[in-house]
Amino acid sequence: MSPKPRPKNTDGDRLAQTRERFLTADAFEPDEVRDAILASWWRSRHWNVAADRIDLSYVRDPDLDTPLTRSAMPVLRHLREHLDGQPISIILTDQQGVVLSRLTADRDLDRHLDSVRLAPGFSYAEEFVGTNGIGTALEGGRPMHVFGHEHYAEHLEDLACAGVPIQHPISGRTVGAVDLTCWRKDAGPLLVALAKTTADQIRLALLTDSRNREFGLLQEYLRTCRRTAGIVFAINGDTVMMNEHARRVLDPADQSVLLARAGESLAGNQSHTLRVELPTGLTARMYCRPVLAEGQPAGGVMHVKLIEPAGRPVADTGGSGLTFVPGLVGSAPLWLRACHQVETAYDTGEWLALVSEPGAGKLAVVRAVLQRRRPAGRLRVLDAAQAIEDDWLPDTCRELREGEGAVVIQHVDRLDAQQLRVLAAELAACRAAGRQETLWVAVTLTRREQDGHLAEVLRFFPGTVEVPPLRHHIEDLHDLVPFFLSRAGHDGRLVCSPEAMQFLLRYSWPGNTAQLRQVLRWVAQHRRTGVIHPHDLPPECWTVSRRLLSPLESMERDAIVRSLLDFDGSKVKAAESLGISRATIYRKIHEYGIIAPNS
Repeated sequence: MSPKPRPKNTDGDRLAQTRERFLTADAFEPDEVRDAILASWWRSRHWNVAADRIDLSYVRDPDLDTPLTRSAMPVLRHLREHLDGQPISIILTDQQGVVLSRLTADRDLDRHLDSVRLAPGFSYAEEFVGTNGIGTALEGGRPMHVFGHEHYAEHLEDLACAGVPIQHPISGRTVGAVDLTCWRKDAGPLLVALAKTTADQIRLALLTDSRNREFGLLQEYLRTCRRTAGIVFAINGDTVMMNEHARRVLDPADQSVLLARAGESLAGNQSHTLRVELPTGLTARMYCRPVLAEGQPAGGVMHVKLIEPAGRPVADTGGSGLTFVPGLVGSAPLWLRACHQVETAYDTGEWLALVSEPGAGKLAVVRAVLQRRRPAGRLRVLDAAQAIEDDWLPDTCRELREGEGAVVIQHVDRLDAQQLRVLAAELAACRAAGRQETLWVAVTLTRREQDGHLAEVLRFFPGTVEVPPLRHHIEDLHDLVPFFLSRAGHDGRLVCSPEAMQFLLRYSWPGNTAQLRQVLRWVAQHRRTGVIHPHDLPPECWTVSRRLLSPLESMERDAIVRSLLDFDGSKVKAAESLGISRATIYRKIHEYGIIAPNS
């Protein structure tokens, strides 16, 4: 059954009634409103935007001396000259929706825009004012026109607006938006076309302005890379360039801190040497040098040296995809750091606690370190999740008293108070007897909050290593995916396409490496040879949600994803096949963070 045709007068009574029913949570026909507008209404409701008042964020002194404003203002002034006397307002915003400039030739329209705070300094981001040409265009990353009652806030119903995001021509990053706003009664089909043309002219002006600055910065960056074998990156307001060594050695969190500090140091256009403490515990010595192009600031080039807390240079991993321990894959700094800390604890004989989210690889790290240090050594793993069995606690105590080599007590935070008291007493006896000379003990847990009984156990473990969740070293997927596929028995015969890899990189992996292994095992069962494409991935990989879903929610999400795939992304047909309304499927897509096919 094909959807009902859209009413000719979308700005009339029927649309106003549909909006009112939506706001009051009454039943309505989704076909009465455009898909993009309905999706924006749902987002506006999710953000608790007020529909009966304008309550906006305000920036007192927005930066008006930027490449965007320098490039855009001549274009906008020229457009105003051509629109002289027309009741159209030309508005420029930054990437957050903050209005930077408003040029209007009609006094009545000017006064009305002041009354709804569509003025410099106010943010018209969708999260503040709901559906509107500026915020909805920025949220969707594409041109958007919003007429009359399509606005979420009732105070905007007399207006029509067409907004177009402005992407930087070199970096591709959204740097702002241009919006044309007029009275609803004066709106015509050329409003959107004119806004698109204006945005194109601004992009061209940005490109002209950027060429000299970008080229000068690029030359200096390449010159520094040729002279320096270490970490090198270059930045300006639009571009970040980073050599391969920097991407391999620096954790993403460390990269962010260094880039932020570099931006601050370059504000004065003078060379600086900075000492920066990084989130991963390392220290960086950063040499910042500004770059000028035709006498104008073009950015800066940074050379970075990393120092461990004790003053030793950080070890280079050699660029290999494999870590320094056998059986583990990954080269991200946070991951390597955790492995190194576990190995150091084992070398010194210090009993150790490992904490992380479930599935992050705590036991895998311990196994790999022991395999490296004592390949023939004995390892006994005791899972506290099995402590409900009568013989688990006596067996654990016997292992602590008599065992040799290494013992790992998994999920120690699952023990009850009585079991923790017994374990603490046994550990105290072991320490008193000098058992640490012949037995290395590690415990794993998932929660960082420690009540009295758990703290009593952990006092026997002086060191704690935090194993990072997979989303904090997501770049390791490039090595983990082929590794797990080979473990599934498809070494070299099943490979991941770049498109499918992008889906895997975009997913947040709440179940961590264990979940990745399960997903790839599932994929390998359904496709044994050839290339893995996005449609070969399970439904969970078509979402960007970070929360773990309940079994019922997972079933619902999977059904929606499969229906969207079956109907090539058509939400209307998917909703019909599932027997739900379009409004429901839009809400569920947003709630579960589903990436619709062909979106």
